Amino acid sequence: MHKHVDWDNPGSGSVASHYAKDPNEYGEPHPGSIVTARYKGASVRIRVEAYRDATSIGDVVALIDAASGERMNALGELSLGDTVRLPDDKRAFQTAAVDDD
Repeated sequence: MHKHVDWDNPGSGSVASHYAKDPNEYGEPHPGSIVTARYKGASVRIRVEAYRDATSIGDVVALIDAASGERMNALGELSLGDTVRLPDDKRAFQTAAVDDD
């Protein structure tokens, strides 16, 4: 069973918006793909196990603090290894960590 997640809005990092403007054959995830979403301000990476009806289903493989780039084991009610559903409209490009230099 998958865990319900209230994903953050991807905003300007929206994958769906990008591919709507610049479609290509690699825009749709497939088993083994790693896709990214945002949750509570952090980046969440998900390894896709299945893709149906514009939704990726897979396991959380990374939780990354957007400000520091630090990896976490859990954030809120989301943990590494959780199986989740990620609609295409919530997919986001990975944000770059802030460099203080």
